[in-house]
Amino acid sequence: MKLEDRIAIVTGAGSGIGAASALAFAREGASVLVVDVNEAAAKATVEQIELAGGRAIAAHADVTRAADNQAIVERASAAWGRLDVFLANAGVPQWPADVENVEEEAFDRIMAVNVKGVWLGAKYALPVMKRQGRGVFLVTASTAAIRPRPGLQTYCASKGAVVTLAKALALEVARHGVRVVSIAPVATDTPMLPAFMGKRAADAEARARFVATVPLGRLNRPEDLAAAAVFLASDDASMITGTCVEVDGGRCI
Repeated sequence: MKLEDRIAIVTGAGSGIGAASALAFAREGASVLVVDVNEAAAKATVEQIELAGGRAIAAHADVTRAADNQAIVERASAAWGRLDVFLANAGVPQWPADVENVEEEAFDRIMAVNVKGVWLGAKYALPVMKRQGRGVFLVTASTAAIRPRPGLQTYCASKGAVVTLAKALALEVARHGVRVVSIAPVATDTPMLPAFMGKRAADAEARARFVATVPLGRLNRPEDLAAAAVFLASDDASMITGTCVEVDGGRCI
């Protein structure tokens, strides 16, 4: 197993990419702290992991709060003795709108979750990894950082910020044997997808428009990102750091 006896934290793990990644980490042998602002959703993911024979603990956290980020790192360390992988996955979407129609409150919320949440995760997880002399800090970014879609300027800016943040952190911690990598998915079948389409539900017409922009002819499944995260967290990727890995079916070509 690629992550046997590793200790991992996954934020936003109550659904979508986070849940799929937590399940994949556990299948590969990791013990996983499943973190979500929705505690019931985190517990549901833990139940799936345990039913499959894996090890996991649910934790409630708001990633925009320093105290919550510190608490989840301390909880994983207290439960299992160390921290090998942190997947900063929690994020929020933007409803499509021209910039003049975006409320300042929406901007602040997107930046708080998508950027500050990653920064706070790094602030508390990376010192632990540096002391250990090993660890992997992963960030769920987006192809929006590389090839923006119209009307999503705030979301695009937030994902561009974390791609650059990951590169800067990678340089900062490389001498300690720690790696930092961002992962850029194209549109993915998750509960957030309709919001990017400006829909209450992802109807066939809107889905077809998005699929038409992906050369491989389909949207991501959460499992596509989970597989990438497992690889990047494993020793198979031991020389990959600072990179933004595009899991996008060719969207960014």
